[in-house]
Amino acid sequence: MAVIHKGDIPVENILTSKTKALKINLNENIYGTFSEIGAGQETVRHFFRAGGSSGTIAKAMSAYDKDFSDAIYGVEEHNRYVTESRLKKMLRHEIQLIEDRLDRIKHPEKIYFSYANTVATIDFAKKFKGHGWVGIQFQLDPNERYNEIVLHTRFKQTDATLQQETLGRLGVNLIYGAFYYNDNPKDLIKSLYDNIGLDEIEIDMINFSGPRFTYVDNRLMSLQLVKNGMTNAVMFDSLGKNLLPAQELYKKNILALRGRFRPVTKVNMDVYEGSQKLFFENKRVDPAATRTIFEITLSNLKNEGEINERDFLDRADLLCSLGQIVMITNFQEYYKLVEYFGEFTNEQIGFAMGTDSIMNIFDIKYYNNLKGSILEGIGKLFSNNLKIYLYPILGADEKTIIDSNNLKLNHKVKELYKYFKQANKIIDIKEYDVSHMKIQGHDVFRKISTNEEGWEAMLPEGIAETIKFKGLFGYKKQINL
Repeated sequence: MAVIHKGDIPVENILTSKTKALKINLNENIYGTFSEIGAGQETVRHFFRAGGSSGTIAKAMSAYDKDFSDAIYGVEEHNRYVTESRLKKMLRHEIQLIEDRLDRIKHPEKIYFSYANTVATIDFAKKFKGHGWVGIQFQLDPNERYNEIVLHTRFKQTDATLQQETLGRLGVNLIYGAFYYNDNPKDLIKSLYDNIGLDEIEIDMINFSGPRFTYVDNRLMSLQLVKNGMTNAVMFDSLGKNLLPAQELYKKNILALRGRFRPVTKVNMDVYEGSQKLFFENKRVDPAATRTIFEITLSNLKNEGEINERDFLDRADLLCSLGQIVMITNFQEYYKLVEYFGEFTNEQIGFAMGTDSIMNIFDIKYYNNLKGSILEGIGKLFSNNLKIYLYPILGADEKTIIDSNNLKLNHKVKELYKYFKQANKIIDIKEYDVSHMKIQGHDVFRKISTNEEGWEAMLPEGIAETIKFKGLFGYKKQINL
């Protein structure tokens, strides 16, 4: 037993890539294929070098030539090869080959896997850092259906060789995690960064499927990516399926609504409907090429210091029931969200918010971290064709309507604010229900959790029924004896 001294700080013992590869190689039952396109055979190399690989590696290949690749896996739509579709074709094709070519009677204890990646590393001009899809299909019992883990990664390094090496370690971590951390997907996700720095690679989407992951909610897995600092934003659709932001937002108009949505209320829907109507009135906005996003920041998920995952899923369930796309981000500042959207599109961007939010945006104290103070922050915010759609609020007397024309700002920023308002960058939402303005999300939440009467009328149609049916936000049915 190792000696422990007073004052020792526990240090996590992370296995090296070689140790992980060797442990898999020494298991006589784990057997599979490696198919790697675009960055060399970087993952399988670790298994060859670790020793004992003849009992693990059925085949290793790189179908670099497009004609050869198409002949093996089929032609891709739009001739794009670094796609999820391509990755899944690779995984399934190789698994089928193993099943066809190996006799289960001869190998009754073998558990098969297929690892694949399709990657574009940094270009010669170093303008595009590169990205890729990585995945594995595997079984944990010879008679079991296959499980699947698929993820998307974006490179942060600016050297192709370093990117290849990082990709190799990521592949080893994924294969090892699939076999040894499958009972705890959260630990599996954390292990993907073993021997890899957060400044080397970003994982911005991951999906688990198969018999061993039937209990996994992939929305929670997305949340782990943001929570662990592996990415700054994740998305999922109304069915709860994780989406790739870069793919979903590419060359799209974007209308974003930020909120706690705990729960989503009538005032939230007023903001949504009013802002969307104004957004679509813009002649340069094509509704068919627009994504409307309900965005929740990580800080808005922390109610008592820690993220309550059940509470997060309750909010997500309600937004999904309304058919909305949900985004979870680590961007507290609006201008950072604009910069993020700007990575994928040059089309129209719109933010819908209450008048109280824009008063915060024009508050100097929120820009102390920027050298250019508020001028730098506001300049970044209103770049990329941004427009703000402003929903009015009630004044303290609950009679006065406060909108873009009579809101109170520090005298130092009034002229700056006027400039953007006169430039038609700040637009009032004209259609609203004054009675809805009195609805406060925290008040609705309290009433739901304490079974007070009247909260149902504060919510959009169908939402109260969903809360009651699923028992969301601590709702408990009253039992009449």
